[in-house]
Amino acid sequence: MIYLSLFWTFFKIGLFTIGGGQAMLPMITNDVVAKGWLSSAQVMDFIAIAESTPGPFAVNIATYAGMEVAGVAGAVCSTLGVVLPSVVIIVIVAKLLSSFMKKRAVNEVFVGVRSTVTGLLTSVFVTLLLSVLFGVNSLPATSFSPDYVGITMFCVLFPASFIKIKGKKMSPILLIAISAALGVLIYGLLDHFGIAI
Repeated sequence: MIYLSLFWTFFKIGLFTIGGGQAMLPMITNDVVAKGWLSSAQVMDFIAIAESTPGPFAVNIATYAGMEVAGVAGAVCSTLGVVLPSVVIIVIVAKLLSSFMKKRAVNEVFVGVRSTVTGLLTSVFVTLLLSVLFGVNSLPATSFSPDYVGITMFCVLFPASFIKIKGKKMSPILLIAISAALGVLIYGLLDHFGIAI
């Protein structure tokens, strides 16, 4: 049954990934593409949508994937699946927090987890960069189709995210809004005039 399968798949993803929604991306991509629920291109589109909409990334991506696969009921099942492990773990940790965090072994585990999450996030960044900007969907690359407009936008907007104006960094919301507006404007105009990218 598709609903149980969606719930179980996203339950495992929620249970076995630490570090937030972006750290879940490799598992989400592997599972939903391997099961034939979504194509790699659809996953990339959902990632862009989930990053741009309010709410936790993992919940957004699970909801979008579930909706695409099995409608509203699928969205509910996948969202419950991805959220349930975190809720249970947080309740357990909250009960044991005072004595739990004082243990040396727990602190050592968190040191290892931090480096693992850093590696996962780097993997996600490189995968998205290669896929979206250079058209490379697998390594070793069998095809290569760079998006020069996207590369130019990335080269301008990525460094802009580190610029400080009057001692403050640019707001991520403003950067997302600028990126979305430029994407719609530039790609919309190119599409309107029939210019292939």
